[in-house]
Amino acid sequence: MRNRVIKEINKKKEEKKMLKRLRAVFIMLYSSFFILTACTSIDCPVQNSVFTVYNLKKANGLGVDTLRDTLTISTARMEGNDTVLLNKSVNTISFSLPISYSNAEDTLYFEVGNIGWHSIDTVYIKKDNTPHFESVDCQVSFFHDIKEVRTTNYAIDSIVINKSLVDYDQTTEHFHIYFKNRR
Repeated sequence: MRNRVIKEINKKKEEKKMLKRLRAVFIMLYSSFFILTACTSIDCPVQNSVFTVYNLKKANGLGVDTLRDTLTISTARMEGNDTVLLNKSVNTISFSLPISYSNAEDTLYFEVGNIGWHSIDTVYIKKDNTPHFESVDCQVSFFHDIKEVRTTNYAIDSIVINKSLVDYDQTTEHFHIYFKNRR
């Protein structure tokens, strides 16, 4: 009988050890869950630049136009140098251009040319710049509200604002450009 009592006591000690181990494993798993979920998974945009999308339209307003002439677009930088944004594009239907973060007005130079013919139009885009924060851990980006667009009219007939809000959506057409008949 004594052996049976000793076996019973040892069995209870083993059960207590097992319960302590299970409790420790449970506490570790529970703690790990809260540690992992407490950390934020920050999804900062990889490309936090915003672009304006330009589509060429036919003068009659019906359909897409194709500019067969060479198109180069540049802008003036703060230090006074010009930067080419689109270089010698041919058979152009649409294009995307970056927009400045801090300027209240962007100035773009549209150079259109062909053999024996060359023209430069200046396009002015007035806009409001709004800082956009994803998280304090991410870089600030800027969204824009286009207020006005105007142009000289050598090769460009007109530019119309299609959507004034410029954000991360690069599928939205912001401007419709109508070029004059070139032939």
